[in-house]
Amino acid sequence: MNLTEEQKTVGRRNFLKAVAGVPALVALGGAAITRGPVKGGPVKIALVGTGDMGKGLLAQYQKEFCDLKALCDLNPKRRAAQVDAMVKKGWPKPNEYDNWEEMLQKEDLEAVHIATPLWMHAPIAVGALNAGKHVLCEKMMAKSAAECQSMIDAAKKNNRVLEIGYQRYYNPIYQAAYTNIIKQGLLGDVYHARLAWHRNATWRKTEETPAANFDPSRWGYPDWEHLLNWRMYKKYSEGLLCELGSHQVTAASWFFDSHPTGVYVSSGIYRYKDGREVADHVYATFNYPGDRTATFSSIQSNAFDENYEMFMGTKGTLIMTRELEAYLFHEGDGAPANTRVEVSRQGPSPVADSSASQPAGATQRTVNMGESIVNKGISYQNEIAEFCTSIRTGAPVRCGGEKAMASAVAILTGNVSAEKGTRLEIPGPSST
Repeated sequence: MNLTEEQKTVGRRNFLKAVAGVPALVALGGAAITRGPVKGGPVKIALVGTGDMGKGLLAQYQKEFCDLKALCDLNPKRRAAQVDAMVKKGWPKPNEYDNWEEMLQKEDLEAVHIATPLWMHAPIAVGALNAGKHVLCEKMMAKSAAECQSMIDAAKKNNRVLEIGYQRYYNPIYQAAYTNIIKQGLLGDVYHARLAWHRNATWRKTEETPAANFDPSRWGYPDWEHLLNWRMYKKYSEGLLCELGSHQVTAASWFFDSHPTGVYVSSGIYRYKDGREVADHVYATFNYPGDRTATFSSIQSNAFDENYEMFMGTKGTLIMTRELEAYLFHEGDGAPANTRVEVSRQGPSPVADSSASQPAGATQRTVNMGESIVNKGISYQNEIAEFCTSIRTGAPVRCGGEKAMASAVAILTGNVSAEKGTRLEIPGPSST
């Protein structure tokens, strides 16, 4: 799915008209939340996992919300690098640990943020919750339905906040789209969503060991390769459908106001026959109540489509691209023919072709055509800030364990479908 600059302008204009006045749009200009919880002050927090994900999360910490006490990681080189980075940005030096249990015993913490390989999400989360800490855990929630449930149970037993890091819930573009387009029925009846995350890359990392005598076996990794490229191995990972697909399936479930009931997945290791155990090409079909379907594809042999979610309705099409921009196109009897998105060819590649727009709803809505609907990377910042605010105020989190578990169960069932080569029913909340 690629749009010309003209088409993007049309789509942006339509989207802005549709969501004009939505409170979430206050953040679209990149204005960060600058005032932390008033009562109680910043939350005393520690991050477990300082790899690529953890590094990115630390960049979104705000002193108004977070009192960073410690960093924990198996890799001393990465851990030390993030300690130095935080100090350079003016933060007090956090303590370092390679053992999360030791950290919980020694540190005065209120919350733990988890950005580790998937297989360690549940053990660390349950351990932290049982130690009386609130938990923000990155997605996917856990590696099995039983592990997801154990996290939910531990949070309830200890009366702690548990949030799972599906940052689209905290993205103002998605919030505005859900509130003023999806809920208002501007797309008409939506029977299909297309989800895609395409790349032309191996997903494999290359990096020197942090020290000549570094031995990760004490933490369950037989060698450096398994620790560095954990996403390639089934013991630690659930592959592309988990790491990428769960984001988009969760978004589809949110916009559909339901969870998938059935799934069929075809996948395989087609390009990178390099010893990996997880597929490099995945094609999934998720069935939802109300005769709705969402298809997801993730390939590692072509990046033309990049990544997006496209919701196709009888009155219009909503496209969310790379979590950064949104486009709305009208079609059907209520809109001129030239507002429809049609597939045509300009040169060797198919493109979406549209030329003009029509106001969505109120005709008095106007938009500055120079505006761009860009989310400047504040989704994670909002997520962390609202997590801390929830701890202080008791306000509910946006995703929570139950929604995240439903997403995880759908993804896990999809991977079983791929192994068995057959469509499977997805267990509902009462049967997991």
